[in-house]
This record gives sequence, structure tokens and C-alpha cells, in this order.
Amino acid sequence: MCKIRTEENKMEKKRGRVTIPTDLNVIPQTLEILEKWGADAVRDCDGTEFPAELKEVDAKVYATYYTTRKDNEWAKAHPEEIQQMYIMTDFYSAVSDKLSIHLMDHIYPAMLKVNTRDDKKRWWEVMDRTTGEPVPTDKWSYDEESGNVIIDAVPFHDYTVSFLAYIMWDPVHMYNAVVNDWKDVEPQMTFDVRQPLTREFSLKRLRRFLETHPYVDVVRFTTFFHQFTLIFDELAREKYVDWYGYSASVSPYILEQFEKEVGYKFRPEFIIDQGYMNNTYRIPSKEFRDFQAFQRREVAKLAKEMVDIVHEFGKEAMMFLGDHWIGMEPFMDEFASIGIDAVVGSVGNGATLRLISDIKNVNYTEGRFLPYFFPDTFHEGGDPVKEAKVNWVTARRAILRSPIQRIGYGGYLKLALDFPEFVEYIESVCDEFRTLYDNITGTTPYCVERVAVLNCWGKMRAWGNHMVHHAIYYKQNYSYAGIIEALSGAPFDVKFISFEDILENPDILKDIDVIINVGDADTAYGGGEYWTNEKIVTAVKEFVYNGGGFIGVGEPTAHQWQGRFFQLSDILGVEEEHGFNLNRDKYNWEEHKDHFILSDCTKDVDFGEGKKNIFALPETEILIQREQEVQMAVKEFGKGRGVYISGLPYSFENSRILYRAILWSAGDDEKLNQWFSTNFNVEVHAYVKNGKYCVVNNTYEPQDTTVYRGDGSSFDLHMEANEIKWYEI
Repeated sequence: MCKIRTEENKMEKKRGRVTIPTDLNVIPQTLEILEKWGADAVRDCDGTEFPAELKEVDAKVYATYYTTRKDNEWAKAHPEEIQQMYIMTDFYSAVSDKLSIHLMDHIYPAMLKVNTRDDKKRWWEVMDRTTGEPVPTDKWSYDEESGNVIIDAVPFHDYTVSFLAYIMWDPVHMYNAVVNDWKDVEPQMTFDVRQPLTREFSLKRLRRFLETHPYVDVVRFTTFFHQFTLIFDELAREKYVDWYGYSASVSPYILEQFEKEVGYKFRPEFIIDQGYMNNTYRIPSKEFRDFQAFQRREVAKLAKEMVDIVHEFGKEAMMFLGDHWIGMEPFMDEFASIGIDAVVGSVGNGATLRLISDIKNVNYTEGRFLPYFFPDTFHEGGDPVKEAKVNWVTARRAILRSPIQRIGYGGYLKLALDFPEFVEYIESVCDEFRTLYDNITGTTPYCVERVAVLNCWGKMRAWGNHMVHHAIYYKQNYSYAGIIEALSGAPFDVKFISFEDILENPDILKDIDVIINVGDADTAYGGGEYWTNEKIVTAVKEFVYNGGGFIGVGEPTAHQWQGRFFQLSDILGVEEEHGFNLNRDKYNWEEHKDHFILSDCTKDVDFGEGKKNIFALPETEILIQREQEVQMAVKEFGKGRGVYISGLPYSFENSRILYRAILWSAGDDEKLNQWFSTNFNVEVHAYVKNGKYCVVNNTYEPQDTTVYRGDGSSFDLHMEANEIKWYEI
């Protein structure tokens, strides 16, 4: 079927670049919203059916396609090919020479089922957590009737059991059912497309879908094969979540293939990782890296088969950045081989937008803006407009640096229609996005400095640092996530590099002006033992000595080694007291708040969680200390400069502090008054190569500022709430 829309019609209706959800109960309303918001695409959502009445609508039709669920008949007929997950029990202390551990304690019973089909002694692992050694297989047994593992234990040693479980209720389907209070819904089982029978079935199933859905223009894969780690407790609450977790991408079939490729035996501990489930804060082992690389290669090959089938039918293949996306990391080399046409993801803030917009090797990217049309927001007394305003203004900063091509919304349209003020506001967002996109498409944003965020993950986790999902953060990490969020809309060329990148090619630092290391000690983000590697330490020191900048946030370069905790304390100018330096007198506590970095501050700096027990070295300039605990300090090292910050949650004021810190550390203080706003609530984005720039009010209040052009000339400007003004250079 051919849908013809002339450019003239599009202009008349101000249509384009917007996707909306529909359902059987909102058919006329869908047509109204298509017109009102100027949408040119319509989609179904989880738990909905696409209305037959809209199959010939004058808009692109997205079909949400689930490769791993929505066919319980197949799953029930092939229980051996239901997806599996590695689970670890809680820690249990033995008080005698026998210990019994029930596997399914505090796990939602309908979600997971213990895999007793495959060889338990081969694929399970009982760990003595006191010694860190596995318990010999002849020292434990499983009682299927009780669901307990019985261990010949050493009294007062701690034990855990790592075991395989079938995913009997897809975690995303369960989440949607719980949040929306769905009644009498059959849990959708998650089948494993990687296994032979299901693989063949799934490829045929996709063809049948395409043959029976000729009206579909875009197949929106949600996503492909392996769900990120998401486990619910017995009360249907999230128990464990890791958006990057690989623990649900396993089965004996897959693991045997992995063993053949790498030449060594797989252990559950490669994933369980001392009980931490190899979350993103853990420094990855070689074995875990090997497993990730294997999964990416295999997932990419199978995903390509599905994408090729979609292309055979003349349709676009779109991937949702989330849900079953493990092995599909878009910044890794394998992704380019798949041939995906587009990526859509949920936009919670600027960092999540850059996570989408910076993806290469696709024709376009699309952001699903929040709030999601779910009853947790759209209920009596709810304020979806407030959430939408925050979502848009934070995302807009990042769009001006790296634009997505489309925006959209998800959930259940009927809920949104009950909030007319929200409907009106989103109309203005859609209009503004189209105008913004028209102005920046094809432009090159001006970059003041080249900044590299250094951690264990590098580009693999670009923009996803310290992120849970949808821009949610943990209590202890918002002070660090703020750095990434500030960078997402700042005029810097930002890249993410790993310690392995430096080991492979130290010259990578020659194309960088400032390195940022942000995180806690001995985490993947801080780097831990990597900072004891003389090649890394000397490369970074040489970089700074010759004029580079280094900004450390939290516990940067931290690992107890050779008389130091901060391994680059001579660059950062600070150390963290762990008792080993108590005998050394400390006299440097004088503050220097008149520093360049703090010149725009209007109140006490918000360091978030901050850090305790940080003290300054004698030659360090302390900018802020609180009760003799340093929160911010600077130091010169050769021709370069180091900056220490205890934490920096995201705010407009803190973004300005980071901006100044980057300029100062790079030795480029004089660049401040170039494409610059004196009011930190207002930002300037320049596109020098394209001969234009804009000034953006990031607040919903009027603002006054002085704007500096690239040549240092300036003018005063009054801006209305949320306003963008465009100028020619």
C-alpha cells in the first residue's frame, strides 16, 4: 500500500517528526491528536491492538513486535527453550555441618521457575563465600520436592547458591501488568530465540507477521532476544534491576557455544561475580568481557537475519533501546553489521537523549518522551504537565548539541486525553521540536574543548554512566550522574574512553583536552586496580604535565596502593584519609572562593552526597572545604591543571561550575567570553560553520542575560520563559 503525502500538505498541517500511540478505544481521538500534534506516525503499545479503522490512516504505522513473547502456545509446547536467567540466593550462615537453602525465597513465584531439566551439577554453583571457593559438587544436592539445596557445610561459613531459572513471566510484561493493574492477564512467557527450534519458528513467525500486516510501515522490534536483568520480589516489587545486566542472556545451549569459542569452561561466577551480578559498577573480568563480546557477535548475526527479512518486505526495521536489548549495544562495532534503519528510546533527560542521538549507522533516531501514558502519572491529582516540562527542557539542551530526528510518546492515549492542559502543552512541544530541528539539521555545533570521560566501559556505556534506566538514578550516584547530564548539553566534543583503550594506544590522549574520571573507589567508573598499572598512570601524568586538564569527581583514581589512595593525588591535590595518614599533620585549610571556577555562583555549591575525609596536600588551592573536609580543590601539574570535586548533581548552576572547571583545567580561561551567557539559566549554542547561533532560556521563567559572541562582542538580552532566539553570525 502506498501512502502519498505531499510536502504542501505537510506544511499546511505542520506535520512531521512525531509518533503517537493508539488503541481500539480511541480511534476518532487518535485522528484528532494526529492533526493537533502534527504527528505523521502512529503506533500500538504493549497490551493493545492496532485498530483496523486506522490501517489506511495518512501516517506511518509502527507495529510493536516482540521476538521473545506473545506466543504462549509455542512456549508451553517447548518448555526446554524458554529463556533462562542466573539467580543467586541471599547469603546464609551455616550453624552446623548441614545447611539448607531454599532457592526461591523473596522471588515472585509466577515469574521464575527453577530449571531442573539441565545438569544441575554442571550449570549450578554453590559458593562458600567465606573462602570464595566453590563447594565440590559431591558436597551438595538439590531436593526438588522442597526446592532446597542441602549443603555439607563448614559451621559459621557463609554460602550462596547460583542456579538457572526459566523466565515464566516476561519481566517487561509483568511490569506493565503491575503498573497498569491489569486483571486476569495471562503472563507472557519468554522463549529463547537463540535456541534451534525457536530460532526456526521465530524467523517463520516474523514472515507470517509481515505477510498478514501489509499496512505496517515500520517494524518496531522491542527489542530482540535478551532482557536486561530485572527481578521482582514476592510482593511484585522490583528486587534487582540492571539495565545493562547480562544474567538473563544464558542457557546451557548458549553457554556450550561460548565454551567452544573461548576454549575454557564457563562458570556461573563469571556472571554472579561474588554476588554482585556483574552490574555496571563492577570492574569487568576478562571472562565477563569475553562473554559480552560473544553475545554481541551472536545476537548481531541473528538480529541481522530478522532485519533482512523485514527489508525483503519493503519495510523499515526499528529497534527499541531497552527491554530485550542485551547484546545490541549501539556504540559497539557489531551493531553496524545489523542494518537497523532506526533506533527509538525513552528520553528521561539529556544523557538518555545523547544515548540515542549519538548512535551511528542508522537512518534516523527517535526519542520517546516522558511521561509515559501510564496511570502512575495520569491519575486524579497527577501532574503530567510538570513532568513533561522538565523532560522537554532537559532533553532540549542535548538536542541542540546532537539532534534526534523524531520524537514520540508511548502508553495509552485515553489516559492522556483526560488532561487537556497536557494535550495543549505537548502540541507546543511538537511544534517547537520541528522548528528546532529545521534550524539545526545538518549543522555542526561549535565545541570549546575535547573532553574524555575515562572509565572501564568506555564507548560501550557511552552516556549511560551511572544510569539505571529512563534517567532514574540511585541515591548514592546522583552526584556523579550530574556530571554526565551537564556534559550532554554543553559545548564540548565528548567521548568515552576505557583504560583498555589507553593500554592499547596511549596516543588516544593526544586528541583530548580534558580527562574526567568520576566515580567511587574500586568501581568500574573509578577504575580501581587499573590505576596501579604504570602504563596508564604514566600516560595520564604525561598528558597533564604537557598541558592537559584532569577533573576527578568523588573518589577518582582511587585504590589503596603504595602509600596512596588517590593514585593521582599529585595532580588532584587531595587525598582521602583512611587512617593511614592520621600521623601526618595537615595545615592547608584556607579557602580561595574567588577562583575563576566559582565566579558565577549565587549560593553555596551543592555537592550532593559529597565526600568525607578529603584533605588537601600542601601545594593545593582549596576552593571549598566544609568542617575541614575538602569539597573542591585545584592544583597545577607541569603545564597542566587538576581539579577535584566531591560530587556535582545536575543543576544549571552546577553545569556552569563544570563548564568553568573544564576551561580552567585546559588552561583556556580566556575562552570564557565566547558564545557565552552570563546568566547560567541561559545557554548559547553556536553553529559557526553554518553561520548561526541560538540563545536558549532553560527555565520556565523570564530571564535577563548578557550574550557574548564568538569574537568577544556582547549584547544584553531579555528572554521570555522557555524561549529560543536564533541569530545569524
